[in-house]
Amino acid sequence: MHTYHNPRIDHPGQIADASNGRVVTSFTKSMWALSMLIGTSLGLTAFFSWSGLVLYVVSTWLVLCLGHSLGMHRLFIHRAYRVPRWLSLLLIHLGTVTGIAGPMGMLYTHDLRDWAQRQTHCHAMFAQSGVWYRDLWWQVCCNIQLTTPPCFVPEPAIAQDRAVQWMERTWMLQQLPWAVLFFYFGGWSWVCWGICARVISCIFGHWLIGYFAHNDELSKHMHRSWHVEKAAVQGQNVRWTSLLAMGENWHNNHHAFPYSARMGLESGQWDPGWWILSGLARLGIATQLVLPETATQRSDLTRLSVSERI
Repeated sequence: MHTYHNPRIDHPGQIADASNGRVVTSFTKSMWALSMLIGTSLGLTAFFSWSGLVLYVVSTWLVLCLGHSLGMHRLFIHRAYRVPRWLSLLLIHLGTVTGIAGPMGMLYTHDLRDWAQRQTHCHAMFAQSGVWYRDLWWQVCCNIQLTTPPCFVPEPAIAQDRAVQWMERTWMLQQLPWAVLFFYFGGWSWVCWGICARVISCIFGHWLIGYFAHNDELSKHMHRSWHVEKAAVQGQNVRWTSLLAMGENWHNNHHAFPYSARMGLESGQWDPGWWILSGLARLGIATQLVLPETATQRSDLTRLSVSERI
């Protein structure tokens, strides 16, 4: 029995502070979000088409489920299962074309937030506390510079993976082949809906789930079954978004069992990402699935009684 920690960022004996730092505006992130927002506006006005809208729905579902949830989060970040390399790179690519960040950028942002939320105190940007419009600006358009940050050391298999490093360097340009393909078949309507509207929906959707899942002021509207001792942020289950979030909404479960390939752990907790992953497992494509019963046990984790649950 031991306390869970992330080996990439939380090293024993390391002096680091999750509370003190400053939030700075990122020109790159701001211009990226603004350009996608402008393109979406053009899709709604000058280039609207029903086929473009269908493309938006289908492509957004695919990149959020196969890319962000299965590829970037459960596979690349948490190594919760294994698949052949060709499929691994495809899923990571689909996670990259959500337009949130590149693979290494997502890995660092996730690990830093994960580490900070497990401290006894953390900066408001990590806790996503306060008014929604400030948090929206911080998460979408800013970065945090901690006064004494922890060390981030990715595994050699990740740091030396040329395909991953290439996707990181070109993460914005990863949209280009899809944009050319969409323009060929559907013109500017398909580009606006299949690229811009999809990317801005992924960016804002990622923020929205995180805001509801982490903000303690909203906890009375959420639900949790687990308590992580001494953690600054517990994480909440956002019950009404399971199909939209592909199972990522079961965030209290995820805080309790970070390496679990399954996020919807209880009856009625729909987890579309797990449905697809378990199907791949039955086909023999996905292997070594990590579940709560097989993951590392934690001494700092307590299951709440029914009366204690929010």
